[in-house]
Amino acid sequence: MAARREFAPGIALETHKQAAMQSRIAPAPAPAQAFVLLDQGDGRHTVPCVRVGERVRLGSPIACADTDAGADLHAPVAGRVRSIGVLERVPDAGHAIIIDNDGSDERDPGFEPLPPPETLPPGELIELIRRGGIAGLGGALFPTATKLAQARARSIAHLVLNGAECEPWICCDDALMREAADDVVRGAQLMLRASGAKRGTIAIENDKPQAGEALGAALAAVGDARLALVVLPAVYPAGAERQLLTAVTGLEVPEGARPPDIGLLSQNVGTAAAVARLARTGEPLIRRVVTISGSGVARPCNMDARIGTPIAELIGAAGGYTGTPRRLWFGGSMTGRALPDDAWPLTRAMNCIVAATDADLVSAASVERPCIRCGDCARVCPAGLLPQELHRGVRSHDESLLERYGLADCIECGCCDYVCPSAIPLVERFRQERVAMRERLAAASRATEARLHFELHERRAADLEASRRREFEDARRRARDHSADGG
Repeated sequence: MAARREFAPGIALETHKQAAMQSRIAPAPAPAQAFVLLDQGDGRHTVPCVRVGERVRLGSPIACADTDAGADLHAPVAGRVRSIGVLERVPDAGHAIIIDNDGSDERDPGFEPLPPPETLPPGELIELIRRGGIAGLGGALFPTATKLAQARARSIAHLVLNGAECEPWICCDDALMREAADDVVRGAQLMLRASGAKRGTIAIENDKPQAGEALGAALAAVGDARLALVVLPAVYPAGAERQLLTAVTGLEVPEGARPPDIGLLSQNVGTAAAVARLARTGEPLIRRVVTISGSGVARPCNMDARIGTPIAELIGAAGGYTGTPRRLWFGGSMTGRALPDDAWPLTRAMNCIVAATDADLVSAASVERPCIRCGDCARVCPAGLLPQELHRGVRSHDESLLERYGLADCIECGCCDYVCPSAIPLVERFRQERVAMRERLAAASRATEARLHFELHERRAADLEASRRREFEDARRRARDHSADGG
């Protein structure tokens, strides 16, 4: 039986997952053209390793990470590279590789199952995961191989797979755990081997009984005593990394530290399934399960879709629009981001697309009012912060106050916004202040660098002038000596 744990402060949100969970995961049609963004949404850029006109196969590498802390991109379709550059339809999306699908789905020759992972040294397994372009599918997209290598270097003890999925609309992980629990468990075993962790826990919320049953059966089938299932209360934001780790292990990640520093590693259940699929079929990360939902969609569902598929095509595969949606966003309603239109392509970071109508949008107070110091924001903050004090620091741009009250520890979950009776956009102001602080820090760093460069230049100029004076005085002295000798 799965263990049950309590959770830190948060809020109970009304969910909108039932409609998308009425059917099994549907395979989305392959796009006629795949638009693979070089920045998949995590700020890490990749460099194209193909040329315009070149033919690529399904799974062929098409862009390489520009740093070690990156993940390569692979072709989600077979065909020819039409162009590489800024997308005309969505210029804000940045550069992309456009591939015309020839419909063959011819696999890359390297598209083969891995050797039995138990026979592979952990370092080699990590390298194969790196070559597969696997990245965190919970939304952050941190490269999985890098995370596993860092965890192994720190001799972590406990791997936690995050299946909490606490956002009101997102249910792709729930669907995946119901239908591919074996892959989730197998992926957990592979991550245990790669990271060196001695135990692993799969954490879900108690509003996912079918997923819990499927995982329980998969765990029983493998009989791996290192793995366990934990059920958490359905409280938002149970899926936030640090809060989840504390709820599961009882350990708290210190300020300024990371989970591996205290022997912990977290990964998303979708990431684990992708690792298992890589081992079983050799398939790199060219697809993901994504929730398509909202009252503006005819048939909400979960889809197994290829990266680079235009969102308009996914909406079309879900029956199309029921009207003109008021808003289109990806991710959750609490932490997601608005999309200007449906021409954007699917990225690895997009776990949910919502076409929202008036019926879906939470009405908020139209006018911001002064803080009444009610303390509701502090009561629900899962990070244990005092948002009202942070807001005071933001308004005065008092960096010492912001540091004292822990602005760096804010996870931008939106709980404080949700409960604020004064309709103060706290999270947005915290986010803006963080950006401003980074810009001020960068400006100060540039100023310091310029000052040091100037001082170095002045020292060099002074040294050069002193050297010239010495040479001049030496020449005068030699001239005087020569004259005294009667020369």
